[in-house]
Amino acid sequence: MSLSIQEARPNQSISMPEPTAPAVPAYRIIRRNGTVTPFDQGKIAMALTKAFLAVEGSSAAASRRIHETVANLTDQIVQALMRRADTGRTFHIEDVQDQVELALMRAEHQKVARAYVLYREERARERRLEKVNAPSPVSALNVRQADGALVPLDREALRRGIEAACEGLSDVDAEPIVQEACRNLYDGIDIEEFALAQIMAARTLIEKEPNYSFVSARLLLGKLKREAHAFTGLAHETPSYAEYFPAFIKSGITVELLDPELARFDLNRLAQALRPERDNLFQFLGLQTLYDRYFLHHDGARFELPQAFFMRVAMGLAIREVDREARAIEFYELLSSFDFMCSTPTLFNAGTPRPQLSSCFLTSVPDDLDAIFKSIKDNALLSKYAGGLGNSWTRVRGLGAHIKGTNGKSQGVVPFLKVANDTAIAVNQGGKRKGAVCAYLETWHIDIEEFLDLRKNTGDDRRRTHDMNTANWVPDLFMQRVADDADWTLFSPDEVPQLHDLYGSVFAQAYRAAEERAARGEIKVWKRVRAVELWRRMLTMLFETGHPWITFKDPCNIRSPQGHVGVVHSSNLCTEITLNTSDDEVAVCNLGSINLANHVTRHGLDHARLARTVKTAVRMLDNVVDVNFYTIPEARRSNLRHRPVGLGLMGYQDALHTLRLPVASEGAVAFADESMEAISFHTISASCDLAAERGRYATFDGSLWSRGILPFDSIELLAEARGKLDLDRSSTLDWSALRERVKQIGMRNSNVLAIAPTATISNICGVSQSIEPSFRNLYVKANMSGDFTVVIPALVHDLKERGLWDEVMISDLKYFDGSLSQIDRIPDDLKALYATAFEIDSSWLIEAAARRQKWIDQAQSLNLYITSPNGKKLDAMYRLAWQRGLKTTYYLRATSATHVEKSTLKGTDGKLNAVQVAPIMVPASIVPDGKSCSIDDPTCEACQ
Repeated sequence: MSLSIQEARPNQSISMPEPTAPAVPAYRIIRRNGTVTPFDQGKIAMALTKAFLAVEGSSAAASRRIHETVANLTDQIVQALMRRADTGRTFHIEDVQDQVELALMRAEHQKVARAYVLYREERARERRLEKVNAPSPVSALNVRQADGALVPLDREALRRGIEAACEGLSDVDAEPIVQEACRNLYDGIDIEEFALAQIMAARTLIEKEPNYSFVSARLLLGKLKREAHAFTGLAHETPSYAEYFPAFIKSGITVELLDPELARFDLNRLAQALRPERDNLFQFLGLQTLYDRYFLHHDGARFELPQAFFMRVAMGLAIREVDREARAIEFYELLSSFDFMCSTPTLFNAGTPRPQLSSCFLTSVPDDLDAIFKSIKDNALLSKYAGGLGNSWTRVRGLGAHIKGTNGKSQGVVPFLKVANDTAIAVNQGGKRKGAVCAYLETWHIDIEEFLDLRKNTGDDRRRTHDMNTANWVPDLFMQRVADDADWTLFSPDEVPQLHDLYGSVFAQAYRAAEERAARGEIKVWKRVRAVELWRRMLTMLFETGHPWITFKDPCNIRSPQGHVGVVHSSNLCTEITLNTSDDEVAVCNLGSINLANHVTRHGLDHARLARTVKTAVRMLDNVVDVNFYTIPEARRSNLRHRPVGLGLMGYQDALHTLRLPVASEGAVAFADESMEAISFHTISASCDLAAERGRYATFDGSLWSRGILPFDSIELLAEARGKLDLDRSSTLDWSALRERVKQIGMRNSNVLAIAPTATISNICGVSQSIEPSFRNLYVKANMSGDFTVVIPALVHDLKERGLWDEVMISDLKYFDGSLSQIDRIPDDLKALYATAFEIDSSWLIEAAARRQKWIDQAQSLNLYITSPNGKKLDAMYRLAWQRGLKTTYYLRATSATHVEKSTLKGTDGKLNAVQVAPIMVPASIVPDGKSCSIDDPTCEACQ
């Protein structure tokens, strides 16, 4: 049986499918003898076909089936290789064969995969015997320099560079990196690929030892420094940051990527404040993410180094401060230490000629053709500079409603949502990430049933929005009707326009009056459904398509500090922002997150450090309001009047590991309460201090703040509206004194707290996302920067302490998808501490979120996880979220009990006949047609 890709010959007599796409000559293959040949995907198809024929035979029926299967698998393999190519565009033959194994296992062709692996092992053994006395091909290699000159490879210099990258790190060794790097070299390799080979070599070892992630980052930093120094004209070998920084600012202004105002800072003072040693804080995923998507570049050359990046952001935020150098240094200290990180738009754009720094924009779309298309245009303008969007479409009349101007009938809200969906794709946030928008619709809208189907992969594609997020905006009355198994009435908003702006008991009264009018024949477009049936369909669509999310209208409004000047009509893209919108105001929120992992010790919260971090962070976020570049006047008006910010957190799971608290425990719930209380207390205090210095926000009078009702106090307003609220009310800090200060001095910001997903900025800081539990303890993370092995360092540390970290343990973790529960030799306390998201009951996540929510004036991006879901479980989960007073929920992460995706990683043997396997991200929702909403979708703004 001949299965090797290397040996497959196109002229053999064999039934083989034509490649589904042409060969890609721009990519190349390094063969085992060091030669380089053009990449030809036809050879992949050949090898796959031969493998299937060897296992399944060559009957006519089998050949037809094999032809289709191989075509699909070949496409998947080529796409995976292109995505993994980074900047090198060169693959080793072994990497290609790894991807073949991966594709076969993903598609569950286990017999074929087994045969392929066994053949590879046999051929590897034969090659080892053949090459026992063969000279190493590496000795004759040359490296092509940037100017085209060929220079003999200096293996000792290569070794010294890798040893320097390993310096100071425990349990890492330069030798295996050198060996793996040499395996991927070929004669004439250019200098950039030479650098990349070293980085990728260190990256392959991360699964064995997390500290290799720091080695990979340091090697990448060396590559980045060469680019940056060359661009800025610093040709000598090792210029200092102090020498580089002024040159960086000058270069950035010259190519019109930096605001010329930055040149008026005291650059020497700022350069002296830079901390080069903090470059070593980066793990590979974090630095690669910055390299690919954040650092300034011109004509393909990155010229922004990490500490210059943080100082550039700090300067952009301090540009209107009185002593702006001192403030810039203060802000830089916070960012470069990873104690706090601004949101992605701020990192992208601070200090640039168009500093659009805000994260989220919320709009309410009117029921008027001109206004609808103005709203879509506004989406495009807001998205252009990296803003995430949340639109309330509830006011747009429904299907069958009368159109007075034409005397016709409306096609409803769905066709307009299709246009909004396509606009988000067309305007892709400056080419840095795909545009992202979430459409919200209230549960009483006549088009709600069609709205639920928007993300389905079947039906009329003209009435589907495959790229738009969707969310239900659910009033309490609906949840009460579900509980009572009562009827629910759907209306077109043009006949009941008042419902859009009402909430609580006033909404309930107006809604019942509308039902009575419908019964009397005074309303033309309406429909009565059973509330439970609609609720079931909402949950079914949420499970099958990942949308629409479940968010709750009444808690968002009843507890809003700004109810005196408007209504919250929707949340945002990630469901954590709850701000007023109107025709005159587009709500804007400015986000950043505390790294909670940096503010805990084994003994608990470091309150002093937390207070310092929060004080500076709130000032940074408040500055965003004033320096921001506004693309539409409605956003500027809203932001300057109310000045909302959203301080959140990340690294929650890391903090639990430090405190030795399993996420599924009363201790973790209590810590969620304690930590959020402290963050809330210090944040409100910081905004109050800013009000004393700079003045209170314009609409403070009449707000809950002005009445001495803090977020903690507003719980009682919700409890009163509902008649009861089962939620812990305990507190530990001196809220009475703070309450009086706020009443007397005021607040600088209308809203101050919101917990965002932090998907990318947590990668930069090397900590767990937001308030998320660990997804897996070992897995491959896919994002726009490529595929990254992730292993939980705290787990590795604990296993080493107990003498359990070895090759067998790595293999077991891969085989059991990063879960400890089925590995017998791991003690129960570690199994509990490192239980993964799908191993815990999501009620623990809801209880912890409820404790946080009592301290938060906005909301939190709360993902929920469920294994082997059914209707009863989903119903109980989301009813509990509502009963505990949560304002919003985010993605439902669901997986079937048997669904596993695996990826080949070198270094250890798994348990499937020598197939090396490691878990890759499991889909969020497994649906009947095989489509899914990925947990870590490389194209999703919410995941990035």
